[in-house]
Amino acid sequence: MRWSGCGAPTWTRSRRRLSDLRIVAVGRIGQGPEAELFARYAARLRPRPIVTELADGRGSPAEIARREADAILAALPHGAVAVALDLGGDAPDSAGLAALLTRWTDLGRPVCFVIGGAEGLDARVLARADHTLSLGPLTWPHLLARVMLAEQLFRAQSIAAGHPYHRARRP
Repeated sequence: MRWSGCGAPTWTRSRRRLSDLRIVAVGRIGQGPEAELFARYAARLRPRPIVTELADGRGSPAEIARREADAILAALPHGAVAVALDLGGDAPDSAGLAALLTRWTDLGRPVCFVIGGAEGLDARVLARADHTLSLGPLTWPHLLARVMLAEQLFRAQSIAAGHPYHRARRP
């Protein structure tokens, strides 16, 4: 990948085939400020992520988790590298995420990030996941988690390309 200015990367076909980048998320982002921030970072990603929004589950917490898990598992493409966002997952630094993303995309399979709803992810979704990531020990609303994921994916692509977007040292 090479960079042309400060915008999105320009991918060259000679380097490697790009796999699909997908986000399966419970909840609808709507038209608010979260949607604007997500769109800003998603537009910089190459390839642009395909987002599948799933309806929030209804019922008891157990019933919500079951219904959302059914929907998530049905939305995952066959053969995709599934990466679940969960509080108990690995929390790599940005360079570590860049290395993971490169490894996953090099497989040539769709890379699908999964963001649960208010009840989190059901054990069946976590069992299906090829990797589990955490955005840190704090609990984030799923709409903000989507924004943070898009920014971190852009940062990871920037690191992999040697673009100066990421500042590795502290000021």
